[in-house]
Amino acid sequence: MRQLLIGYDIGSSSVKATLLDADSGKVVAAKGLPEVEMNIDSPQKDWAEQDPELWWKYIKETTKNIIAQGNVKAGEVKAIGISYQMHGLVMVDKDLSVIRPAIIWCDSRAVEIGNQAFSSLGSDYCLSHLLNSPGNFTASKLKWVKENEPDRYEQIHKIMLPGDFIAMKLTGEILTSETGLSEGVFWDFLENNIADRLLYHYGISADLLPKAVSSFGVQGGLLPQVAKELGLDTGIPVTYRAGDQPNNAFSLNVLQEGELATTAGTSGTVFGVSTKPVYDPLSRVNTFVHVNHQKDDPRYGVLLCVNGTGILNSWLKRSFGGQSLDYEEMNQLAGEVPIGAEGLSFLPFGNGAERILENKQVGAQLSKLNLLKHDKRHVFRAGQEGIVAALTYGFNIMKNMGLNLKTVKAGKANMFLSPIFREAFVNMNNVSLELYDTDGAQGAARGAGIGAGIYSGPEEAFQGLVKIQDFEPDAKKIEAYGEIYKQWEDCLNLIK
Repeated sequence: MRQLLIGYDIGSSSVKATLLDADSGKVVAAKGLPEVEMNIDSPQKDWAEQDPELWWKYIKETTKNIIAQGNVKAGEVKAIGISYQMHGLVMVDKDLSVIRPAIIWCDSRAVEIGNQAFSSLGSDYCLSHLLNSPGNFTASKLKWVKENEPDRYEQIHKIMLPGDFIAMKLTGEILTSETGLSEGVFWDFLENNIADRLLYHYGISADLLPKAVSSFGVQGGLLPQVAKELGLDTGIPVTYRAGDQPNNAFSLNVLQEGELATTAGTSGTVFGVSTKPVYDPLSRVNTFVHVNHQKDDPRYGVLLCVNGTGILNSWLKRSFGGQSLDYEEMNQLAGEVPIGAEGLSFLPFGNGAERILENKQVGAQLSKLNLLKHDKRHVFRAGQEGIVAALTYGFNIMKNMGLNLKTVKAGKANMFLSPIFREAFVNMNNVSLELYDTDGAQGAARGAGIGAGIYSGPEEAFQGLVKIQDFEPDAKKIEAYGEIYKQWEDCLNLIK
């Protein structure tokens, strides 16, 4: 009998399920839904919301699909892992019904609340205990609900992160993890416990938070009625959960100090691992508990995030061609113009408050447009180079924190499918890039295997991880991309 593992990845643009053969480490089946990008609702300026029940709908549909694809027999699925979009706020009442749409990661409504808390509590406390400003994270979003929607706030039985909600739907258990609490800025790193002082400042009861469990280990079993609907066995354990960026790092086997992972989906990220609780004094990059953190063997994940990454590329696609233009054609058109897009610069900051800019909203901006010279090809190239430049801006912050940026790992997906994006990335940052055949759902499945004891640890779990390509910086292009970055940063400095 096969030993199969299911991994879910709940993103803001899609929900993906993967069925992994635990013995070979290879994918048996995978499905992502919806076929087009999932909608993000914005009922007011700077808001970003999604219905958690929509995530659950796609979990059910993708599960049925991979079960059919994989011709799964009773008893073959051994464990389930969950990866999810970070920093979201889901609230349920005593009947476990959703009270309001989830306030997701790129929502900016709580920025001022977090800034005021940073000032009132003091930077010394926030940075030494929380390793971050309360910023626009989940705790500040909950405070916003308390202030602006008191009737809804009074209905809250528990608050959850998106992955906690899906685990609850699967098992009936309301739990979270230390990793999750830290990403919501509910965790005190010095006290190794709930951040009581922040909660007291916000007037929030710790009773609203779920119990924290390890990222790895049995976290509940599949409910009978859910198992029947999904076509699975009752009691299959959920044995892993993590936010998408710690999980992306995990899926690339980035677990030790000095290792780095990157993504370029809706948002763009770099995730570095440290054994020390380092922080940026301006909280422009953020430190959280990593999935393999232990009190006596600590691991911290330092996260750089640029909100406007793949979402900019998709906007360009819709605006310049819609359904008649695909990303491969965009890349080909961008390749027809030289490095630097003949002087055009793109600031990709159009998807909410940007942490690397101290939670400012400067908007996406196209600079030095020449109507007699530039066309859509230049805009496509400048968009990709501008996204890389924004990541480089964050890279420089991470370097100042002492992180060693030499080799970066990524899944061959999203914007890393673009040769122009890869070239700009390695040369503007002067780093080596390793691309792997993996994604967040695969990582969640491997995590489930560790949590269920099927794998003894990461070394065994990642035997099936395949490196596809290596990319090295080109000495002839480093200088050219350095000039692009300098021009881009000059544009940024004009509006900061």
